[in-house]
Amino acid sequence: MAPGTVPLTHATLGRLLHQVQHQMSRRIETVLRESTDSPTLDQWRVLDLLADGGGHPMSEIAGYARVPAPTLTKIVDRLVDAALVYRRVDDADRRRVLVYLAEHGRRLHDRLAPEVAAAEQAVADELGADDAARLRTLLARLADRLG
Repeated sequence: MAPGTVPLTHATLGRLLHQVQHQMSRRIETVLRESTDSPTLDQWRVLDLLADGGGHPMSEIAGYARVPAPTLTKIVDRLVDAALVYRRVDDADRRRVLVYLAEHGRRLHDRLAPEVAAAEQAVADELGADDAARLRTLLARLADRLG
């Protein structure tokens, strides 16, 4: 163990969650970097949300991607410039703008989604099916209670 390193058995819940999130993000970023279009992790999160086919308001996307609104604006601007997403005024509320996945973004998402899922599954496989399912349940419950 490196000097100054806290053993994982003594780490706080917050530190463990952060470490796992960081390691999962690194694995997904590795998959994304191998793509010729190479979206960033934050861009991927936006594309992944929009893959449901619906338009989403910026505030919802920011919450899903866990980025501040000004950062999300830059992310979406880059995705628009790359023809991966587009903006449209909401027909139900003309004051609101929705973001949609463009056809080019759909093709990119469809190509990368299985690779990202495989990277996530590899992490789950480290635990085994039962523990991975239990962990998902516990994390979902915690996210619901905190959020």
